[in-house]
Amino acid sequence: MTKKNINEMSFLDHLEDLRWHLIRSTLAIVIVGTVAFIFSRALFRLIIFAPLEMSFPTYRLLCKTAQFFNIESTFCGEELPMIIQSRTMAGQFSADIWTSITAGFVIAFPYVIYQFWKFISPGLHDDERKHSRGFIIASSLLFFIGVLFGYYVVCPLSINFLANYNISEVVDNQIDIGSYIGLVRSTALASGFIFELPIVIYFLTKIGLVTPLFLRKYRKYALVIVLILSAIITPPDVASQIIVAIPVLILYEISIYISKIVIRNQERKIKKDVRTR
Repeated sequence: MTKKNINEMSFLDHLEDLRWHLIRSTLAIVIVGTVAFIFSRALFRLIIFAPLEMSFPTYRLLCKTAQFFNIESTFCGEELPMIIQSRTMAGQFSADIWTSITAGFVIAFPYVIYQFWKFISPGLHDDERKHSRGFIIASSLLFFIGVLFGYYVVCPLSINFLANYNISEVVDNQIDIGSYIGLVRSTALASGFIFELPIVIYFLTKIGLVTPLFLRKYRKYALVIVLILSAIITPPDVASQIIVAIPVLILYEISIYISKIVIRNQERKIKKDVRTR
């Protein structure tokens, strides 16, 4: 599709184009989700319920760290003081369906990003379209790293804290399966989207909404926002919030550098255009 075609397209034509990209993305998620549903027993055993075992890698690492500093820790227990149960007729079926859909979205994410890029790329310059492969790879890589960070760091910290938190000995932690899976899903996906920050900053810089100067000027406000986000997706203890905040702050600094590169390339292009006139 050429730029001329883009300019000649009406608003409804753009909506129709967007609809087909959304349909393709949805079909990819459904197909991969169906495969995940077929192998859901292994998915639940190896991934979803793995953080319930004290042999989970994160627990072992934090337990060894606590033992090294001679600190008593709940990460060194034999089992988590909680029971997963289903209290509704369709509880387990719903958990299976939504977990499969989530797995489908995560695995099909590169294709979803590809469809997003196919929708916006006709409106970009030729040299910008050349970087499509790098955009898809970078976006997918950041998302997968974020999901892994949420699963291996945020999720076990939250589960361990909430499982061991009690207001009275008469209260047992009998957790509904929907609540547990919702925690695993939200922490993994939220972390995945948060790690897309450099990509978001790239596009905001391209359209002129942010600049490196703007990002540096409001760095302290960004720190506050990061801490708030960390408090939302982690248990309410300082250590967990710091663990989550550190990589996000690093991503923010990387975003400043990316914004600087974008501005520099735009200035070079302007100078080049001036010389060729």
